[in-house]
Amino acid sequence: MLNQKIKKQVIISQIMLPNQANVAGNVHGGEIMKIMDSTAYTAARRYAHTNVVTARVDELQFHEPILIGDLVICTAEIVFVGHTSMEISVKVEVEDLDDESTPQQALSAYFTMVAMDRNGKPLPVPPLKLETDTEKRAFMEGKRRYEEHRQSKRKSA
Repeated sequence: MLNQKIKKQVIISQIMLPNQANVAGNVHGGEIMKIMDSTAYTAARRYAHTNVVTARVDELQFHEPILIGDLVICTAEIVFVGHTSMEISVKVEVEDLDDESTPQQALSAYFTMVAMDRNGKPLPVPPLKLETDTEKRAFMEGKRRYEEHRQSKRKSA
């Protein structure tokens, strides 16, 4: 594993179907969140080479509605790695296949995934290799969110 390049990004696309919509014709937010969680899981699982679980979802924002027939493009990228946890930036773009406009950002969130062993105990993950200034900035922002969450957890305990 040390010699292979660890993949940090996953992209999953899916057409939205009528059974995923509400009575207004918009796709249920929960349907999109399920796709986001699956994409974050895949990125974290591929990175950690073990099972992972969703521990937290932060800053979930809905930017644009998604309609039946739209193409949803979900991109998950690992931006921060702690000892056993990984923060994954998940962005959802929506594309209307009937026109030739560029995809629009529809949702975004940060998912925290924790690597688990077969007994359900947290497992260490490899450090994140940062190659660009953008990756370094994203890592520092992820670290800030991680520390803020730890502080708020301590205050509420």
